[in-house]
Amino acid sequence: MMVRSARLLRLTLPLLAAMIPSQTSPVAEPTAPRPRSVSLSGIPYRPDDASAGPADVVDAIRARRAGGKLLNLDRMLLHSPPLAQGWNAMFGAIRTKLTLPPKLRELAILSVGFINRAEYEWRQHEPEFLAAGGTRAQLDALRDPATALGDSAHFDATELAALTLAYEMTTRVTVAEVTMRRVRALLPDAQVVELVGTIAGYNMVSRFVVATGVEME
Repeated sequence: MMVRSARLLRLTLPLLAAMIPSQTSPVAEPTAPRPRSVSLSGIPYRPDDASAGPADVVDAIRARRAGGKLLNLDRMLLHSPPLAQGWNAMFGAIRTKLTLPPKLRELAILSVGFINRAEYEWRQHEPEFLAAGGTRAQLDALRDPATALGDSAHFDATELAALTLAYEMTTRVTVAEVTMRRVRALLPDAQVVELVGTIAGYNMVSRFVVATGVEME
């Protein structure tokens, strides 16, 4: 009986040992980070060099960028130079040629970006908002878009009206008559049109960057 047990033990020990992972087994290599040349959607970014696109289109975009460096957004748009060209002209006008106060413009952009969960849009415009006179407390308040609409502790009357307009345009498309009357009572019609255009434009931006998976540089 003891001889049979010993023989069985000799036979089963190698099997048991094979089932137990060895402490010296090689550890699986971590997954290599996705190259920065490819977006989250898998669409590659155009290179930031002379081959990015037609020289006239690329030069016009570079002229609007700090240090002449293309953003990842630009490198995505340059897959279609006509789209990139029109985009640059439109947003160049929104950012530099309107009479709308910069802080109000950036407030609306951040609101749209947060509602649409467009992290790229938020992170690009957060420093712009602060540079235009916005505060960290206001940034924190914007992270609760519905509550921000009545937050008179952090936003003045014009800012609250602009936030309401941005919220309704982004979440409902249709703007309530009372909201438009409220905005028009606080801003001249030219700036109302500019504010509406800014909100509409940056809804396009957020939808584009989310769908194409554009990340921060």
